[in-house]
Amino acid sequence: MQLTLLKAKLHKACVTHAELDYDGSCAIDGDLLDAAGILEFEQIDIYDIANGERFTTYAIRAESGSRVISVNGAAAHKARVGDRVIICAYGQMEAGSARNFKPRLLYLDEGNHVVRTANTIPVQAA
Repeated sequence: MQLTLLKAKLHKACVTHAELDYDGSCAIDGDLLDAAGILEFEQIDIYDIANGERFTTYAIRAESGSRVISVNGAAAHKARVGDRVIICAYGQMEAGSARNFKPRLLYLDEGNHVVRTANTIPVQAA
């Protein structure tokens, strides 16, 4: 059986651009893509913390070191510059492999600098 698991997450990335007249997708600083293990043209889901929008697009590479998170095309209607978003990539694997898999979790500050990394999320208390 194939299971879908969280592969990578950029937590609280700050949208730096919203370009309506662009081909589409989400441009992400190349250093952040590499650190998270997200490939160019890989499908991603974006969850906007500010307005609750949730949408699917694909990642494209922005200039490394630029700290750019640019929501482009029709998705530019769903996120504004300054919004904090969660960007997730998912992968499919066999159930046996899934038990030992650990995602790459990057936690970002308002300038899109990595402030910490993890591969687990703490158990939520009742």
